[in-house]
Amino acid sequence: MWQPEPGWQPLPGAGPATAGVWSATSGGREVVVKRLRRPDPHDAPGALIPGDVNYWRRAADVALSGVVATSPGLREAAVVRVEEDDEGVTLVHERVEHHVAPGLWLASCLGRFAATDLGDHAWLARDQLRSRLALVAHRGGWLTLARTPMADIADHLWSHRTRWLDTCDALPQVAQHGDPSAANIPGRCPDADGAVAIDWAHLGRGPVGADLGYLSLATREDVEPLVEAYVAALPAGIAGTDDVRTGARVMAVYTALTRLDWALARVADGEGALAGKFRHPSVAPYIRAMQRQVDQIEALLA
Repeated sequence: MWQPEPGWQPLPGAGPATAGVWSATSGGREVVVKRLRRPDPHDAPGALIPGDVNYWRRAADVALSGVVATSPGLREAAVVRVEEDDEGVTLVHERVEHHVAPGLWLASCLGRFAATDLGDHAWLARDQLRSRLALVAHRGGWLTLARTPMADIADHLWSHRTRWLDTCDALPQVAQHGDPSAANIPGRCPDADGAVAIDWAHLGRGPVGADLGYLSLATREDVEPLVEAYVAALPAGIAGTDDVRTGARVMAVYTALTRLDWALARVADGEGALAGKFRHPSVAPYIRAMQRQVDQIEALLA
């Protein structure tokens, strides 16, 4: 049975396919070790489908392919080694020195990265937002939001989700990191004007601006200045400002409301009225994230 080596220090960052993340030293270098667990019969079927957003070994395939080792705007931390066995895969990357980056600079990095040619790898993620909303639909939709004062708004957006997903499918499709939170873009490239990103488990193609909308949920800047920075860095001929704004808006709104519904559902069955739990520490950050999207929500309602 695979076990972490003595002396490895646990780090946060476990996901559905991740058995653990550790900091360690290898050959005199500071590294980060991530262990990917091979799915078992109880896991979601998508974990075994290469193009599914939840494909379990995509991060390993990205590291082995080198497809984002030198990509513009955003690149992978240097790969030290990839080791595979019957139980899973162990990824070892150089540890990235963290720095606090302005949201506008990160938006510019994503704009340059969007032009990356990722090739035709079967394991590239596709239909990320559509797949995530399909999982929500399987659970019945935004059931907890239906019990809040924004029930009518949530119902309208949920019932029109296919229209907006189809609109995004018609936008230019570009390279996307898939999970570009500020925490996943911790470093600067030492030899280029760009950022070093971690956690490439959702790398694929998607609507132009979608990565930007995801990023906007974790930055101080509003969507509009982020769109301007992204478009300014996007190579000519790929997409216009309206396309980027639409892709960002749809991703930001539907992700923010899905996260809020999830957070509310976790506390909904506890003692007391649901309205009294809006300030709960595990809910309040998602309320604030939704409130920051009011202008984008209104635009989708128009």
